[in-house]
Formats: sequence, C-alpha cells, structure tokens
Amino acid sequence: MVAITPDILVVFAVILVALAFFATEPVPVDVTAIGVMVSLMLIQPASEALASAGMLGAPIVLFESYPGDALSGFANTATLTVLAMFILSEGVQRTGIIQLLGAKISTFTGDSELRQLGATVGVVGPISGFINNTAAVAILLPMVTDLAERGRTSPSKLLLPLSYASMFGGMLTLIGTSTNILASDVYSRITGEAPFTMFEFTALGAVVMVVGVIYLMTIGRRLTPARIEPRRDLTEEFEMAEYLTEVVVREDSPLVGQQVQRALVETEFDVDLLQLIRGESVFLEPLGPKEIQPGDVFTLRTDRNTLVELLDVEGLDLVPATVTEDELELADRGQNLVEVVVAPGSALVGESLASASFRQRYDATVLALRRGGELIRRRMDNLPLRVGDTLLVQATVESIERLDNNRNFIVAQEIERHDYRESKIPVAVGIVAGVVALAALDFLPIVVAALLGALAMVATKCLRPTELYDAVQWDVIFLLAGVIPLGIAMENSGAAELLAELVVMTGDYLPLIAVLGVFYFVTALLTNVISNNASVVLMIPVAIEAATTLGADPFSFVLAVMFAASTAFMTPVGYQTNLFVYGPGGYKFTDYIRVGGPLQLLLGVVTTLGVAYFFPLT
Repeated sequence: MVAITPDILVVFAVILVALAFFATEPVPVDVTAIGVMVSLMLIQPASEALASAGMLGAPIVLFESYPGDALSGFANTATLTVLAMFILSEGVQRTGIIQLLGAKISTFTGDSELRQLGATVGVVGPISGFINNTAAVAILLPMVTDLAERGRTSPSKLLLPLSYASMFGGMLTLIGTSTNILASDVYSRITGEAPFTMFEFTALGAVVMVVGVIYLMTIGRRLTPARIEPRRDLTEEFEMAEYLTEVVVREDSPLVGQQVQRALVETEFDVDLLQLIRGESVFLEPLGPKEIQPGDVFTLRTDRNTLVELLDVEGLDLVPATVTEDELELADRGQNLVEVVVAPGSALVGESLASASFRQRYDATVLALRRGGELIRRRMDNLPLRVGDTLLVQATVESIERLDNNRNFIVAQEIERHDYRESKIPVAVGIVAGVVALAALDFLPIVVAALLGALAMVATKCLRPTELYDAVQWDVIFLLAGVIPLGIAMENSGAAELLAELVVMTGDYLPLIAVLGVFYFVTALLTNVISNNASVVLMIPVAIEAATTLGADPFSFVLAVMFAASTAFMTPVGYQTNLFVYGPGGYKFTDYIRVGGPLQLLLGVVTTLGVAYFFPLT
C-alpha cells in the first residue's frame, strides 16, 4: 500500500477545493483551473521555505522541473492542437456550408417530427467528428429551431438530441472534441507510447453513435419533453401578453417637448421602450434623442402595476390592442425579434444587462429572459447572466446581424446573412480534409498538421487575420493549460497510485471487464458535475496505474475514461453543448436525468463491452 505522504495530502486538498469550485462555479471554470495551476506553483517554494526554517521535515515536491512542469499546459501539444482546431472550425463556419446544408434538409423534413429528429442527429453526428462538437452545435442550433418552427414541432423535442448527438459524433475521431486530444496527450506522456491516431477508436465510436441514435429515435423521443409549445409568435412563446402594451401621448401630457431619454428612459419605472410609432413611421433604437410629440405611440415592456403608475403620472393613454411579433417588426419589415443565447466564454457571463450597458452597446432591447424552464419578464436589468440564458431581443436588422457576428451570443433563429464566403467552401473543406489525411497517414503529428491547417485558412482567405483570435474559445484553452499541471502533480506525488490501489482492490471481487466498467461510470458521474477535461486529467493517471497493477492494457482503460468524459448526458452543466440548449429548449434540470440517465447507463454498458471487443484488456 502506498504510504500517505504530505505531498499526497496536499494534492488531494487542491483536488477537493478544485472539485468544489468546478461544481459550484463561483468563478468561471477556466479561472478555477488557472487558480489550481498557481496554487501548485506556490506550494513547492513555500514548503522549501518551511523546511529550511525547521517547520517541515522535507519540502513538498510536485514537479520534477520547476516551474517548467507547472507551466507546461500552455506549451502542451493538446492545448495547441485544440487551439488550431477552433480556427479550422471557424474557417469552415465562415463559408456557410453548414447553413446551406441545413436549408436543404428542411425541404424534405416537413412537419414530421420523426424526420426532423432524424435529420438533426444525422447531420450533427458526422459533422462533430471533424469540427469541434461545441462549434457544431452553435452553428446548427439556429437551423434546428427554424426546422421546428416550420414543422410546427416543439424545439424542446429536437435541441436535447442535438446536444447528445454532437457528443456521439465527437467520439468518431481524435479531433472530434478537445477531450480526445487531451486524453491522447496524457496517455502518451505517462506511458511513453505513441499518441492516438486519427481513426484509432472510430469503430467503437461508430457503435456508440449508432446505439445512441437508435435510443434518441425511440425511447429517448418519448422521454424528451415538449417544454416549449410549437410557436406561432415569439411574444406568445415568452408569454408576453401581460407585459407588452402601447400607450399614446396626450396633447396635455407633460412629456411633450421632452427628449425620450430624460422623460421615459432615465426614470425610476421598470419600463423598456421598444419602438415609437409616429404617423406612418416606426422607429427603433436609438430612441433617446427624439423629442416627444402629441399623438406619439410608444410600445412598452412593463408590468400592469407599473403601467398604472405611468399612466397616472405622465399623461399617457392606453391603446387597447394586443402587441404581437408582427407589430414589433413593422419598423423595416425585417426580422426585429429574435432569441439570443449567452454563449460559453461570453464576456457577459456574471454581468447584468445594466452593468454591461446592453441596450446602449448593442442598440437592442431585452423583453424577457428564459433560464431553463423559468421565464423572467420584469426586473431583469440587475440579474447576473449565465451561460445558456436565452434573451428575447428586439432590435433593428443591422443590430441583430451584429449580435449574430458577436462571439458572446448565439442567435437562435436563422437570419439572412450576406458575409458567408461561399466561394471558399471547397478550399475550407479541402484544408480540413488535408489536416485529417496528414495526421491519419502519420505524415505529420496532429499538432503540426492542425497548425498548418490554421495557417492555410488565413493564407487562402477563408479567414481574415483579425478573425483568428475571435475564433478561439480562450476559456477552453486556459482550462486545459490550468488542469494539465494537476495531472502531473498527481503522478509525481503518488496520489494517482494511491487512488489506483483503492480501485484495484475491487479486482479481488470483480472480473477485469467489470473494473473497466467501474472506471467508465465513476468518470461519467464526475464529468456530469465538473469539466470533462478536468475529469480526464484526474482519472487517466489513476486508470493507467490501476491497469498496470492488474496486468491489463492501459490503453483500454484510458479509452473507457475518455469515452465517459466525452458523454455527459445527465446534467446541463456536464458538457458545454448541454448548456447551449438549456435556455432555448426551456428544459428543467430533471429533464437531463430523465432522458440522459438511461442513455448514460446504456452507453456505459455498450462502451465497456465495445472496448473489450475491439481492444484486448490484457
């Protein structure tokens, strides 16, 4: 039995604190990861100082090369490969090829929910094998919501399968998800074996995807709830009838002659001005500088009690009519009302609409906010935003296009865009195919091929140089850089070996394939609470130590951990794609357990048996 040393206790303490922070997210996970890295860097010199003062028997050594090992996450091949893959995915996205594919799909799905579901999972799965699956869901989400709208289907029936199918697809190739790339690097570094090849586990991934798709098309389809009714109107979907109204300015109103900003915006009332109707003209933001005239009709977002106060004080009369989506899109007969999802890594996470100056910055008005199944339609300005929050936004066509181009948001409806580089479709697809071929043929290491492909995207003008930095999800990069040193510290301290010994004890009572299953389910449960990349870093060293002790092939155990870490179905926080669809689908937390629980159990059995079938356990 491995002796419990101060080094091990310190590493376990850091892990427990990190797990608590990952699970509760008082700060973003990437900040937690950097905090872990900095903490590990401080422990070693602090312990040396205490040992020199006679307060500690021996210094705590977590890194053989200090501080190089602690900072190695930034220069790690996995980190750089993931960074390059974000750029490759962006290059493909900018061509509009996936949007064109979605438009063609809608022509034959019609109003059949089964065909819509089949098209959704059938498209996102294969695509997620070759571009980052998180990016695939972000690109396809507007297509799927429009597919549901045109077919009179609840978007809730399609969006959760969209997320799950992207995870299946991510397991088809090495580049399907950052978790695969990280797992390959950790395995190679610990064992000294070659990293995974491009299609090394594709056969197993295909089996998992087929079984998963069959589940979603049958049992999962029945379990997936229709939380949002098929919408005729966004104002109906967000139940805005009691919060939208029109008022007309009377001749004797004290507001006449005043600027809108001073008279109606900078007030104590919980009121948002959506549009001004003056004669035959309709005006949207910015309304602040306009001077109020008798007969002006304002469309407002407010509650009934505030409206009564406003009518009493400001000399306004109520217009007795229901405000619909069509009326909110009178300004230029364009698409002025859309759902906007707060994206992972958004600068607005933790900010409120007021602190982010949302209205002023984007010339857009938020009418309502949906967080899972909860609808918020009043006092929203000071509510901290979270990833997956869905905002009902009214703005001009130009402002909506700017929101669609902004990496902080995902516009959940397809909007007409004119900046796709369709002429570059063959070039972008060819570059990705070239990267896959170079890596698959082992002509170049995957990191070199991916970086070469990223450079080619710029050289061929599929991407502009200024778009490179926006293409990268920097929170994922910093998360990887921060957690990689934790895995190194686990190995060097003996913490991984100790945990492995505890798991190996089950080998006295369970067959080897059952121990493999234990690793899958423990990793799956962990991943549903914390980051998938953090799960890989924590579990792979333990899996390799356990396999070695049991006389098994570490590769098989690493595959079980990797597949489990890439398929977190039971919570909205387990995987970024689950958060993407949480707000637009109107889901409850329990929906993920209801639909994802049986799927997790099914794929746990399939993956464990599949690993044993395709790869020898000993």
